[in-house]
Amino acid sequence: MSKPAVAVVTDSTADLSPELASERGITVVPLTVSLDGRSYLDGVEITAAEFYDLLARSGGMATTSQPSPGRLAEVYERLLGDHSHVISLHISSKLSGTYAAAARAAEMVGKRRIRVVDTGQASMPLALLVLAASGMAAEGDGADVILERLRPIQDAMRVYFMVGTLEYLRRGGRIGRASALLGSVLQIKPVLTIADGQVAPLERVRTQERALSRVIELAGQGEGRICALVGHAAAKEPARRIADALDPVAETMILAPLGPVVGAHAGPGTVGVGCYPAELFPLGLRRLSSIGAR
Repeated sequence: MSKPAVAVVTDSTADLSPELASERGITVVPLTVSLDGRSYLDGVEITAAEFYDLLARSGGMATTSQPSPGRLAEVYERLLGDHSHVISLHISSKLSGTYAAAARAAEMVGKRRIRVVDTGQASMPLALLVLAASGMAAEGDGADVILERLRPIQDAMRVYFMVGTLEYLRRGGRIGRASALLGSVLQIKPVLTIADGQVAPLERVRTQERALSRVIELAGQGEGRICALVGHAAAKEPARRIADALDPVAETMILAPLGPVVGAHAGPGTVGVGCYPAELFPLGLRRLSSIGAR
């Protein structure tokens, strides 16, 4: 089978497993996570399971950094050797400098054949956009058509999640509008979302159980089937509950661990779901077995 004319690139904050990325012809450029004086390429030199174990044993806070423009430029040049265009979909520019690095790389290589997209998302919804783009490329769509078909999916994308503690978001500077929740005298478990490219509070509830129930309720709202990806940071059981509850309405259901970079900022105990109406572009994936950390 010949290669699609359009190559799809993303970064490791999409938290796609290497197997799924390879199967779908997606090139993943890793960010870097640093902990206890050592740096690791996200998902390449350290897995999710290894990271959460190390984080628990270290008692410290991990830091992260985006790939260099040079590294991204090398990827683009290689892919343009046998593709007409590259579409590079990245984490929100309000959460990371990765998009800026990718835009600079495109200028270095020749931006006429490279389309760099600030998705305004991260992790679960970013992965769904990347999977949709790769599916469209496999169908033979050109770069302009893929970007046009992605817009309604971006507009309809929903993401709901809860964290074990807001402390990781606060320390990492990724707390966004959820900073309004800090210092509250109430013991609350907020349901969070990503709005305008940053973390934002959606609802305040009193217990973790209620927060989990609301994530399920919110994701299951609406008519028709959904493409969904459930992600978790060392929180397998709550993730399984979300997936099992949504599976009857899911055309696609993927369970996956949140990778080291996303986990460094969200923290252990984070669990959530990204989803969009399957009628916009069915992915045809059932990956319930991918609950295990890679």
